[in-house]
Amino acid sequence: MTKKILITQVRPAGEHNPYDLLEHHHDVRVDFQPLVQLERLSAREFRAQHVNILDYTAVILNSKTSADHFFHMCEDLHVAVPETMHYYCISEAVGNYLQKYIEFRKRRIFFGTHNSFEDVLPAMNRRPQEKYMMVVGENYSDELINMFAEHKVMVKPVVMFRQQTYSWPKEKPFDYDVVAFFTASGVNAFLSNFPNFKQEDKAFVCFGANAAQALTDAGYTVNRVAPAPGCPSLLAAIESYLSE
Repeated sequence: MTKKILITQVRPAGEHNPYDLLEHHHDVRVDFQPLVQLERLSAREFRAQHVNILDYTAVILNSKTSADHFFHMCEDLHVAVPETMHYYCISEAVGNYLQKYIEFRKRRIFFGTHNSFEDVLPAMNRRPQEKYMMVVGENYSDELINMFAEHKVMVKPVVMFRQQTYSWPKEKPFDYDVVAFFTASGVNAFLSNFPNFKQEDKAFVCFGANAAQALTDAGYTVNRVAPAPGCPSLLAAIESYLSE
């Protein structure tokens, strides 16, 4: 019987979050603990890349976190982002999040409708003179950069943050029945903390094929993957597992 679930991300903001109902309906406890923590590069470290942000006319953002790092880095560098800057976001949620930093109506924001950058390629192709930079972390994958290149969109990856693995305290038991992952880096952080972990009757739920593949490559069974038919979100995937 499932009693405890670990979500390897920060707890959703707000007094109530969708996992509250999950706890109530299934009589389980849900804990939140990111296994990968992000640290912004210092202005000095960023300058070592010899990148001038104002040389670019567009920024590609694949998460709210990347938006935070971009605008904070501009602040650290005393760079005034021009109102003509375009933003290409992986989702509407990320696009809407930009209102935290800019006046939404005065900027040009494009976003995907299926959590995919392929949705914004038509907008990119209509602007052949655009100069793109993409906010990435250290040890980033070339997968997205290569996808853009295949569609004749040249993108400069610009490192603005690094990942650090959270060290699980030795005195803190890892007694979860279900563990939910969002990224391959989160899976790698888990394996770093628990190199000899035995899955046995524990369940792994993933949002995204990369996290699922990382677990499979490590020899573990993935019990649910989202998005998938009937499981559009991680929450739905967990609900599906608990209801089986």
